[in-house]
Amino acid sequence: MPVPVPAAVRFRAACPECRGRFELAAGALRLAIGASRRTTFYTFTCPQCAAPVRKPAGERIIELLTGGGVRTLRLHATP
Repeated sequence: MPVPVPAAVRFRAACPECRGRFELAAGALRLAIGASRRTTFYTFTCPQCAAPVRKPAGERIIELLTGGGVRTLRLHATP
């Protein structure tokens, strides 16, 4: 059973396109966990310029995002 997450959890983020800095609610982020570092990342849409942003997610980022209630997709390799 998932642990309840406070609604006020926010994450600091930055956009490489417009260089904007802002805070995002957990619902604005998505985390994808793949079999390698290359296929493990998080995404969001910049609230300032609307650019799609994809950034790598290491172990610590994965812990923070999953603990904060970010929706997670597990990627599976196909044979």
